[in-house]
Amino acid sequence: MKILAFTIATGIAVVSMAMQTKPAAVPKQTMENGKKVYDVYCLACHQADGAGVPKMNPPLSKTQYVLGDKKRLVQIILKGMNEPLEIDGESYENTMSAHDFLSDQEVADVLTYVRNSFKNKASIVTPAEVKAVRAKLK
Repeated sequence: MKILAFTIATGIAVVSMAMQTKPAAVPKQTMENGKKVYDVYCLACHQADGAGVPKMNPPLSKTQYVLGDKKRLVQIILKGMNEPLEIDGESYENTMSAHDFLSDQEVADVLTYVRNSFKNKASIVTPAEVKAVRAKLK
């Protein structure tokens, strides 16, 4: 928590607290498990450094698809994606297969890994969040 203080013209000191929005530390085991899932199911298309393949598979570094709405990201994993995607002015055309066979824990771990690797820093994805999205897709 950061405390900010300033003085009003009348001489009265006012103190306000501003919450810093740092993501919570990611458990080491979550990152290790997520990397294992990534290495098996994601690495071939998105590469070891998360840079993707130009015009085919999008990068995973600092994009709104990765750092933005977690529900949308979970849906992409569970349903796949077969429409062109534009990121930073470049179009990516390759189809991504659905990975709905992964458990809620595996999806949460791999997305948490991606959201906190490749120069990314974002909140974790929980198995409960994955389960809720999965339930809406049925």
